[in-house]
Amino acid sequence: MPAPAGRRPAHPPARSEIDEQTTLGHTYVRSLMRSQLRAALTALGALTLLVGPLPLLLALPAPEALVWTALGFGVYPVVWAVAHWYVRRAERNERDFTGLVER
Repeated sequence: MPAPAGRRPAHPPARSEIDEQTTLGHTYVRSLMRSQLRAALTALGALTLLVGPLPLLLALPAPEALVWTALGFGVYPVVWAVAHWYVRRAERNERDFTGLVER
């Protein structure tokens, strides 16, 4: 039975598609998972490019203080920045998905 005019249905269509595990609902969820995977692989790639060569640099003869300075001021801020970016991106993906489902 259709909802009376001016009254919203009990469940938005996208939410019911996901709840009923239809093909369209599966597509919505796969889209979210794909965007989360893309963000994770981007963060992993950034870490690999930025922090990966560090062992080669640290293998060069250098004073111990320089090594600890490179680790403390070079690595941790980069890891923090990439993690911060990833969390914000994942939250934005979920917010976009929720907005799609709630419409």
